[in-house]
Amino acid sequence: MIRRILLVVTLCLLIPELSLSKESYYVEGTHYNRLPQAVRTKDASKIEVVELFWYGCGHCYTFEPLIKRWKSKLPMDVNFWQSPAIWAPIMATHAKAYYVASNLGVLDRLSPALFAALHLEGKKLANENQLAALFVKHGVDREVFIKEFNSFGVGRQVKQADSRARSYRVQGTPEVVVNGKYRVSSRGLKSQTEMLDVVDYLVAKERQLRAR
Repeated sequence: MIRRILLVVTLCLLIPELSLSKESYYVEGTHYNRLPQAVRTKDASKIEVVELFWYGCGHCYTFEPLIKRWKSKLPMDVNFWQSPAIWAPIMATHAKAYYVASNLGVLDRLSPALFAALHLEGKKLANENQLAALFVKHGVDREVFIKEFNSFGVGRQVKQADSRARSYRVQGTPEVVVNGKYRVSSRGLKSQTEMLDVVDYLVAKERQLRAR
């Protein structure tokens, strides 16, 4: 009995060391990069996590279910949102589709549909008409889509997303930016799952800084 108690106590003492060892494994410049200049976050009272993505990116397609499960378990002090990456005309077109869906309140069903159309059905979704057909298929009135797609508001959102991605020094997709300070990509990591492990580490790091 005494031996069992001693074993339990020893394991409990080792757990913090194991956790610390795992956390200290993630090294700046190897597993994540610090931005040269911090980017202002939307809500300073929370730790911000932003995913930079593109609907046409195969890696983003495989990352989507992972980050969907991850964000479903986020604590209250973390603010997660997505921002389209833009460095080509087709990406700007898809970014407009993202903001149309978001503004019309149908993002939850249109985001999966956009990914599926591009990666499972082989569609290009390269212009307004092709996107309109997809939105109509999923219950959005064609005229409503066209009006929103060509609206000043969506155009402004796309420009802001482009500017944001430049501020983040985005180098590919998907990438995740934590609290406007750190950029995480799959380069140098074992998997996309490890990307989220690094994000969790950086969130914990920011939480510790706030607690001081």
